[in-house]
Amino acid sequence: MQDNGPDPYVVNIEKLTLDNENFRTAAWTGTNLQMTLMTIQPGDDIGLEVHSDHDQFLRIEQGKATVKMGPTRLSLETWDAEDDFAIFVPAGIWHNVINSGTDSLKLYSIYSPPEHKPGTIHETKEDADSAELNE
Repeated sequence: MQDNGPDPYVVNIEKLTLDNENFRTAAWTGTNLQMTLMTIQPGDDIGLEVHSDHDQFLRIEQGKATVKMGPTRLSLETWDAEDDFAIFVPAGIWHNVINSGTDSLKLYSIYSPPEHKPGTIHETKEDADSAELNE
């Protein structure tokens, strides 16, 4: 799979998301927007994080998730989500998505501005954590 940005791009996003086996794949990176695909293994998570400069949209294509969001790391509300659910994360809100099912959780995320280098592929969560430490 390759990053198809910043060229115009029309895609079956459900198929693209379901075909992704990497923890994170930057599938389209433009000047002002990025779309990444994610596969989270059972019991694993994206990792508790906050983005001060952008809102984020995530959509689950497969699996079950526990979503946590709140104004601080210690004040998080919890939701259950599954196939076809959308998650809207406002800038400045702490959030995490945890795979609470027995199968891979597959989702895509759209945000602006781009957060990862075009073509970024993190095969595992450990790869992603390591890359973030080195950025």
